[in-house]
Amino acid sequence: MADGERAAGTGGSRSGAKAVIEVERAGPVGVIRLNRPEKANAYNQALLDQLAAAINTMHDAAVVVICATGKTFCAGADLDEMAGRRARGDWQAALGLRSQAVFTALARAPFVSIASVQGAAIAGGFELALACDLRIVGPAARFSLPETRLGIVPSAGGLTRLARLCGVSVAKGVVLGGGTLNADDALRIGLVHRAGDNAAAMSWAQELADRDATAQTRAKERIDALESDLALDLERAAQAGLYRA
Repeated sequence: MADGERAAGTGGSRSGAKAVIEVERAGPVGVIRLNRPEKANAYNQALLDQLAAAINTMHDAAVVVICATGKTFCAGADLDEMAGRRARGDWQAALGLRSQAVFTALARAPFVSIASVQGAAIAGGFELALACDLRIVGPAARFSLPETRLGIVPSAGGLTRLARLCGVSVAKGVVLGGGTLNADDALRIGLVHRAGDNAAAMSWAQELADRDATAQTRAKERIDALESDLALDLERAAQAGLYRA
């Protein structure tokens, strides 16, 4: 956005570490961009911390686009970091899962969020897209939740949100049946709302920013009242149990 403001992720800029989240703002429209392309935008604790900070900075925005640098939207949790926790049997980390907390903060933020998925959204990356209110996809988009192959379960909101948005049958096909959804599949089942690139996502965001922000927030709150905190708690508990196994 040539006329907007651009800044590195808050956490990275203060500590001197690489900014793995980039933030832009143009009036009522914001952009949060995952910027770890060398790791397929997999999230580690630094990325989650910067993402949480970025979400907080956007609370006065009307619409926020979540996108990514590179060819992959997000490959989910950093497997090296996760393997260390599993090797230690760190079930407490699973029970207090940071990614679920950050994604839920995004889902319940007052602004309308649009995930622009231009590439693969795998495991936690799919769960990040599910936490957004709206989704737009490019032709290379792919969605999968392969966690059970690794002896774990989707626990950052994926089980709850995929079943709520697309139905139990679709959720079982993806999680238990190992299904991968391409862009056409996602459009057909209503998982995503439009086809388009990042520029199309920004155009949509600008269009939605013209709506009454308070009315949009109230409507979002009523729709999302259907989401159960208990269901999210049970996801984390299932993961914690597998860490202890």
